[in-house]
Amino acid sequence: MTVEEKDPPGSKRIDLPVTGMTCASCSSRVQNTLSELKGVENASVNLAAGQATLFYNPSETSVHEFIKTIKDLGYGVSVSTIIIPIKGMTCASCVKRVQDALTSVNGVFSASVNLATEKATVEYSAVQAGIRDFKKAVRDAGYDVVEVQPGEDPVEKEKREREEAYSKLRTKLIIGIVLTVPIFVLMLWEQIGLSAIVDIPQPVNFLLQFLIQTPVQFWVGWQFYTGAFAAARHRTTNMNTLIAVGTSAAYVYSVTATFYPSVFEIEGYTAHVYFDTAATIIVLILLGRLFEARAKGRTSEAIKKLAGLQPKTARVIINSEEKDIPIEDVEIGDIILVRPGEKIPVDGILKEGHSSVDESMISGESIPVEKNAGAQVIGATINKTGSFRFEATRVGRDTMLSQIINLVQKAQGSKPPIARLVDKIASVFVPVVMGIASITFVVWFMFGPEPALTYALLNFVAVMIIACPCALGLATPTSIMVGTGKGAENGILIRGAEALETAHRINTIVFDKTGTLTKGEPVVTDVISGQSGSTRAERSAVSEQEILFYAASAEKGSEHPLGDAIVKKAKEQNIELKDPTGFQAVPGHGIKAVIAGKNVLLGNEKLMNDENINIGSLAEKAAGLSGEGRTPMYVAVDGKAIGVVAVADTLKENSVAAIKALQKLGVETVMITGDNKRTAAAIAEQVGIDRVLSEVLPEDKAKEVKKLQAANKIVAMVGDGINDAPALAQADVGIAIGTGADVAMEASDITLIGGDLKGVVTSIALSKATITNIKQNLFWAFAYNVILIPVAAGILFPFFGILLNPMYAAAAMGMSSVTVVSNALRLRNFRVSFS
Repeated sequence: MTVEEKDPPGSKRIDLPVTGMTCASCSSRVQNTLSELKGVENASVNLAAGQATLFYNPSETSVHEFIKTIKDLGYGVSVSTIIIPIKGMTCASCVKRVQDALTSVNGVFSASVNLATEKATVEYSAVQAGIRDFKKAVRDAGYDVVEVQPGEDPVEKEKREREEAYSKLRTKLIIGIVLTVPIFVLMLWEQIGLSAIVDIPQPVNFLLQFLIQTPVQFWVGWQFYTGAFAAARHRTTNMNTLIAVGTSAAYVYSVTATFYPSVFEIEGYTAHVYFDTAATIIVLILLGRLFEARAKGRTSEAIKKLAGLQPKTARVIINSEEKDIPIEDVEIGDIILVRPGEKIPVDGILKEGHSSVDESMISGESIPVEKNAGAQVIGATINKTGSFRFEATRVGRDTMLSQIINLVQKAQGSKPPIARLVDKIASVFVPVVMGIASITFVVWFMFGPEPALTYALLNFVAVMIIACPCALGLATPTSIMVGTGKGAENGILIRGAEALETAHRINTIVFDKTGTLTKGEPVVTDVISGQSGSTRAERSAVSEQEILFYAASAEKGSEHPLGDAIVKKAKEQNIELKDPTGFQAVPGHGIKAVIAGKNVLLGNEKLMNDENINIGSLAEKAAGLSGEGRTPMYVAVDGKAIGVVAVADTLKENSVAAIKALQKLGVETVMITGDNKRTAAAIAEQVGIDRVLSEVLPEDKAKEVKKLQAANKIVAMVGDGINDAPALAQADVGIAIGTGADVAMEASDITLIGGDLKGVVTSIALSKATITNIKQNLFWAFAYNVILIPVAAGILFPFFGILLNPMYAAAAMGMSSVTVVSNALRLRNFRVSFS
């Protein structure tokens, strides 16, 4: 917030627009309650303006605490939210600068900047601030905002700009590689025996390297300079500073050695160039940036695919006539006709007809839901069997699909960026190294032997080269590259470094039920006979086939998944089925049909009672099956109940093993489902889940994840359906089942290609191995610097007469890079044991 001069020292001011206050007692109540909050120094409420003004200590409380307090009192706070695409961010320090710039705008309650999505989510008062203020704040901080013209698709605009940036980066990388190879050849000209073919004098060799490397330095690597300059303007440093300073030190030294070799001609030393060092650093870092850009580019695909689910037109009844109109023209109250196989265009209430609707893309449940007059229908779901008319109740941005899209956007935007350890170190490391190098130059120039300037320059360059951030820049990306590659070998696709940086800290994993823990396809689990027999074996051998014969024949040709499961079971047992006649569906209850001249009923207890069928002891058995999470269906022939067929969505093969392995790691397992408590508890008991969240609506899954995060849990969400997308994006790590919806995979951080839940365990183990590897790399990257910087500065010269030749400094720097890369390659031996 903007701090006015009259504000108490160290405090911040915030003006909150409060709604719902009607009298002086209302404003007094709000003011007194806010004044009592910890960290609030002064609070005043203006009833006429509908505004609360607070001065507070940000280290003790937050704006969200004020908003929550006001809402708990029964009033509201007018909060607007906007998502702003940002260009030019490259590291965690960039994120902090943009975030600080946005929160400094008067009227902004909070701002969260996500490096992976390159977006800022801002909560603000529309009365006090707007998009112009935000754009100015971002640009003043040295970054830019993606401009979207009226009528232009913002998602398509972002995607196009990402593709252009990726293409430009790839072109620079290819040219950089092409130019770097001949530099290495020239550097090794004599060693590889090419001098016997063509003898190139050393001055000419150096000149050729200079001509080839200069475009690499100032065209291929120009983005590092612009990033470093931007950081310098804001009196800070980042990875761009490290790369620009390090490569420039090697380049300037090499240029000097090329054109003025006499500068370095001290007894025992000859001039050398390090053009290959500067070029290699730029190319390798650029390669890491390319992988990062590709990972970021996938983020907007989730939103685009969600938007693509909605039909383009709707068949509206106007003056008793059917008319197809654009989906944007549908209004609340319109009567819409939907035929079998069509998508429902918007949300509404069914008025005429009945059908079964496949809501799996929203609910994740594989079994279609029966719909009769008065039932709610959801836009983008698929009508399976009958035609019906419904009244539109929610259109445009108010539909459930639009709300899910909005939830995914908000969750992706609010996800806190992972702190980049290297960037934090860089903010201290670079100024310290530059300070040491400057002190080295001054000390040698003032107190060193003659030629003092030469000694000073030589040792200054030696310090800069030995501190060159090649190994530091490689420490994280090499481990990430090998780790993600190893993940792919194990059927695990990792979207970016953030997932690997976070997964090892997970202590709670939330599993969706259908399609994640279970197969997502109903199968026949039990066939129970109501006939008597001398032994159970006799009943099973005869009655099971007879029950399946009638049930499957009645369902023959059915499009309902439960019917498909019964027919499949009968075919597996080679039962020859008959074609049904007189088929009649009883919506919500079952079916009637005539099979081989006999009247057959297949359905629930309500159907049996309506037809006066005595189900006797079968009722108790059906209740037991229902308690185990299965769907029992009674089979009656000519007025007599002959048995029960139970259908259920069964567990995946490795679900139990994966849950046990996670529990051994100390991870709490949670199952989330829209099923009732009894069914959910039955599945949870089978798989061994620690905790169950049942009867959760699709739009509330992300809220449940937030609750766990509020309890200081590091949460992973594992899901496969479109309805899981907001929760996957909200979680600290989202893990999608590769056999599920594409939208879920795009909204996630990790995708399990084959859907095997053991991949969740492997992901956590791989994350731990990768983070350990990164820490080892950082140790080796700094070990060379810490040990050799003092040597490069000349600390050994007064005692032993030893100076570190820049050539050896470069060799040590190269050795640190080799050590880091070699250590990262050890990740290729990564294995996980489930024994």
